[in-house]
Amino acid sequence: MEREELIKSPEYWTTKIQLDLFNEMEIFMKEHHLNRTKLSEHLGVSKGYLSQVLSGDYDHRISKLVELSLAIGMVPKVEFCDLNKVIYKDMRTHCYNDYNVVFMPESVKDIEENLAKVG
Repeated sequence: MEREELIKSPEYWTTKIQLDLFNEMEIFMKEHHLNRTKLSEHLGVSKGYLSQVLSGDYDHRISKLVELSLAIGMVPKVEFCDLNKVIYKDMRTHCYNDYNVVFMPESVKDIEENLAKVG
């Protein structure tokens, strides 16, 4: 699967959100010297549920994501972006194109012109 196709898939975005939550919980656990049992108590969830969250084996309601995030002192931020712009920015960030040639714009104007083309 090409990276562009991956970015267009719902699974990519679901997994990204799951990984982001996992990373924030890992940071919280380390900063507060908590093991999984203590974290599950802090969150008010079972150890089994926490294991699902930390393994990425969950796909629950947005309200639960918000609840878990707030419990670790974080706020989930959702924004809606044009898919073509996200793909273009991803290509620039990863410095590749279809021919695996590094893409480096010559100026800010080049970037702005290319962004205008995609929407």
